[in-house]
Parts: sequence; C-alpha cells; structure tokens
Amino acid sequence: EAEEAKALEKDWHYPKHLAGRVYGLVVHGDVAGIESTRRSLSDWLDWMGLIDAGSTALLDRYVGYYESYADSHDTLDKDTAFQEEVRNVARSVSAAVAAVRSGKLLQPDRKLANPRPK
Repeated sequence: EAEEAKALEKDWHYPKHLAGRVYGLVVHGDVAGIESTRRSLSDWLDWMGLIDAGSTALLDRYVGYYESYADSHDTLDKDTAFQEEVRNVARSVSAAVAAVRSGKLLQPDRKLANPRPK
C-alpha cells in the first residue's frame, strides 16, 4: 500500500487554483494561540498564491480574554472596536479585489518560478 500511495502522490499538484485571489483574515480567541493561528493561515494562503489585502486585513484579537464562556457572546456584542476592525478587514478586501480587477494590484512575485515546488 505504501508504494501505491507514493505512486499516486508522485507529481501531485498542491492546491494553487485560487492563486491571484484576495483574502483577509479575522482570528479571535479568548485564551491563547490567536497570533500563531493567524500566521499559519496567512502563510498557507500566501503559499497557495493568494494575495493578502494588506496589514489591516490580517487581524488577530482576543475578545473576552479569560472571561466566562457563558458571557462570551455579550462580550463580543459590546466590543464595538473589534466589530469595526472586522469591518475594516472587509473594506480592505473589497478595495483589494477592485484593485486586482482593474490591474492596479498585482502579485509582485507572480512571474517568479519557485525553485522548491512542493
């Protein structure tokens, strides 16, 4: 079975069909790990060739840090600054999509060949 799996995986192309599309990320949590989660997701999306919509579009925030789960929805509802940050992520993505469509935003490395393709 191992040889069969290796044969199937040979020349397997990893997902790059979304390359050139724009993304934004909102990662929130209440205890730990949001920074590394956002970084892992953005690194993966970048590797697949997606274009981040700028620093405003990559958000990680703690909401209700170490507070009760029972109150978490109320805490989120009251955090209007976080809600506005999320709206700004969406605005950044919208602006970046418009820029890509008009040809004003291009992926700087789009013509470079990867010397270590997966």
